[in-house]
Order: sequence, then C-alpha cells, then structure tokens
Amino acid sequence: MNPNGSSVLHNRSFLRLWIARIFSTSAFQMLSVAIGWQMYALTDSAFQLGLVGLAQFLPMLLLTLPAGQTADRYDRRTIVYLCQLMESVVVLLLVFGSMQGWLGSLHLLVAAAILGACRTFEGPASAALVPDIVDREQLPKAAAWSASAMQTAMIVGPSLGGVLVVWGTAAAYIASLAALLVSTVLIFFIKTVHFVKKLDAVNMDTFLSGLKFVFARKIILGTISLDLFAVLLGGATALLPIFAEDILKTGSLGLGLLRSAPAVGAIVVSLILTRYSVERAIGRTLFASLVVFALATILFGVSRSFWLSLFALFLIGASDVVSVVIRSTLVQVNTPQEMQGRVNAVNSLFIGTSNQLGEFESGTMAGLVGAVPATVIGGLGTLVISVIWMYWLFPVLRTQKTYTAEKG
Repeated sequence: MNPNGSSVLHNRSFLRLWIARIFSTSAFQMLSVAIGWQMYALTDSAFQLGLVGLAQFLPMLLLTLPAGQTADRYDRRTIVYLCQLMESVVVLLLVFGSMQGWLGSLHLLVAAAILGACRTFEGPASAALVPDIVDREQLPKAAAWSASAMQTAMIVGPSLGGVLVVWGTAAAYIASLAALLVSTVLIFFIKTVHFVKKLDAVNMDTFLSGLKFVFARKIILGTISLDLFAVLLGGATALLPIFAEDILKTGSLGLGLLRSAPAVGAIVVSLILTRYSVERAIGRTLFASLVVFALATILFGVSRSFWLSLFALFLIGASDVVSVVIRSTLVQVNTPQEMQGRVNAVNSLFIGTSNQLGEFESGTMAGLVGAVPATVIGGLGTLVISVIWMYWLFPVLRTQKTYTAEKG
C-alpha cells in the first residue's frame, strides 16, 4: 500500500462528482428499501422481491452496448444529467402513486425497469467521467474515493429509507427525489478537461469493440467475471426484508440497519484505501477478499443474533469494497480514453448482472428452499467459484502483482 499522492478532492469537478454520487446513490438505496418493502407488503412473496431485481436487470442486458456507444459518442456529463432528470420523473410518479394509494406490484416492477434503463445509460457515462476529470496516475485514489462515496450513500440511504418507510413509502420516495435533484444540479456544473475521441461511425465492429477489448485481456475478463459469478451466488441483500421481518424480527428500522451494515464495513476500508492504495499482490488480495466475503455470507445465513448478523454484513461490505476498487482501477488504467464508455458499459453489465440477477437468483432460491439455506448455499458457491477461477480458469489472475494487465 502506498500513502503518496495528493487528494483528488482538490479537483473541484471531481469533488462535485463525488458529492453527486453520494446523493444519487443514496436516492437509489432509499428507492431499493422502499420498493422492496412495499413489494413485500403487497405480495408477501420472496419471488416477487426477486422479480424487482430481474426488472432492473433486463433493461441493462438489452441496453448496455448501446449505452457504451452513447457514452463514447456524446458528452458524458450531459448523459448523466439527463438520466437523473428522467429518474426524478419516475420517482415523482411513485410519490403520487403511494400518496393516492393506487400503486400495485406491476407498477413497482415497471418503475424498477425504467429506473434500471436510466441507470444503464448513466453508469458507463458516470464511470467514464472520472478519467475525463483526473489524471491517470490519480485513478487508484479516485477509485477509492468513488467507492467511499458509494458506501457513504449505502449507509445513509438504507438507514434513512428504513426510518422513512415507518411514516409511509411516500416519505422515502420524496427524500429520494430531493437527493436526485441535488445530484443533477452538481453534475450540471462539472467541467471535463481531457480530450475524448469521437467515433466516426456506428457499425458492428465498434458496437462490439467493448466486448472484444475485455475478452482479449485475461486479467480484466478474469476479474469482472469472478465478480459476476461470485457475487451472483453470494448476494443476500435481496433477502434482507425476509431476515428483518421473519427471522431476526426487527421490523423496518432493523431492515435499514441491516442494509447499512455492509456499507459501514465498506466505507471504513475504502477510506483506508484513499490513503494507502493497494499496489502489490493485486490478484492475491482480490481472492483473499472474496474468501472473506463468502465466509461472512455463510455466517450471516446461520446467525440468529441481530448483532452477529450486523457483524457478518460488516465483513461482507469490508471485503467487497477491496474487489470493487481493484476491479474499477484495473479497467480504467488499462482502457484507452476513447473506449472508456464502451468498456465501462461491459463492466457495468457484469456488475449489474451480479447485483440485479443475483437478487433474482436469491429470491428464487429462497422461495424454493427458504432464506437461510439459500444464503448458506450462495456463500458456499462463492467459495467454489473462487477456487475454480484461482487454479483453473484464470491462474494468471492469482499471480497478478500490479494494475498493469498483460494482453492476451
């Protein structure tokens, strides 16, 4: 780990982006709590909870490659700005629907799908904004600061969402709307300084170039595919309403604390990484963090103590953020400036698959065997995936020492 280097927060545009991500991610987390809580209240179904994740994933699956093209062809700041405006409109409709009492499970799924589509375009453009704002040698610290912003939001958002739904889901939707509008204003005032080459034409070669780039580099492919399958199996956040209501019996306030616990662990580690960035034994650090993630998932599944469950979720967040920082830094350092949008779109697809499709997998498995067995099986699956990637599919990833990835 290396403590050297000035803070990227001295860059005003990056500071605005950092704060905007706190507000926008807080809004999304509050929405996740409110939509999940409202869906479970309406249907009393773990399967319906999983469908919320599927509704967010399907637009991402269909629109990721066009989103990458858009991020490399048009102004990335404007893309993020317009996406957040559209998200605000959707949340405004959720506010009215909740206050007037006409929201049903289908409305929630449609809202989740539209929000998923907006975030599909917003994600690659937002990620590609970072190299547009900061110098390449500052990218590891920028990634750590970005992770800290995300995790700060994941503390504030779920906690606030869990408290607000006590007064009704409309209150959580209103707070989400306010946070989105603040983020939109901050994004509007960001200035980019690095030149981005515009694509001359759209054809099949440029359309698939992001995928080709990723699959031609084993380090990047191994890292993001490892995250895809491991987190897909090990993710238990979609089941937290069930754990809070039926197993730990803590209610909506306990749900907010459970949702926040991974973010507490993550922000502690991410703040450490802003000072001491990981620069040695990258591969081994990645696998070590994944093993901790898997064991903590199993611990959470078998726990019947609220405080032990919080500790397990703390470990899940702390270990996961190490993977997040390593993965995002690898992608940005080894991607040409003019391809940042397309490559980050592919990366977003892998991340979104592991998160949203992972929620669907967890909900479906819980519906078949119960929430506790589903969580334990997921943790064991993550361990198996780690061993396969480490020793059979991508052994070069295990021995990777720096962020400079070899081609081939």
